[in-house]
Amino acid sequence: MKEKRTSIVIEVVSRVMIPFIQLFALYVIIHGSGGPGGGFQGGVIFGASFILYVVVYHWEGGRKRLPEGANTIFSSLGLYIYAGVGLLAILFSVGAAQYLNYGFIPFTSHFVENRALGMECVEIGIGITVMAVAASIFFDLAAEGGEKGDKEGRH
Repeated sequence: MKEKRTSIVIEVVSRVMIPFIQLFALYVIIHGSGGPGGGFQGGVIFGASFILYVVVYHWEGGRKRLPEGANTIFSSLGLYIYAGVGLLAILFSVGAAQYLNYGFIPFTSHFVENRALGMECVEIGIGITVMAVAASIFFDLAAEGGEKGDKEGRH
């Protein structure tokens, strides 16, 4: 049976829009510490760009772009970034043991700049994890729905 193809207009528009959606997600992640947005919101937007890709280019195309192994690595990497920044704060805050007090991490020689850079690192970690988890939830639900459709004779 021949697979149903989506509209060429939808494919072209999504091919043009997905990089801009991802760029906007990075903007939301980076500027989230000083304004509205942040790691969670940017991660959801980034994950939605992968979901849009799957909706337009089907399951196989989406899994080629974001395989399950890469998704696992991204979700773990984001968590490690978040926890790593917190542990660095503990290590450099000698005697104070202040988890996620970014000012103690010696990125620069200024306490305020260190806090800003530490906050950006944490936001990036959160964004990576949320993106991977949002895409994973979608792939899991889509796979579950596909198996149910196969059992009932629908495709």
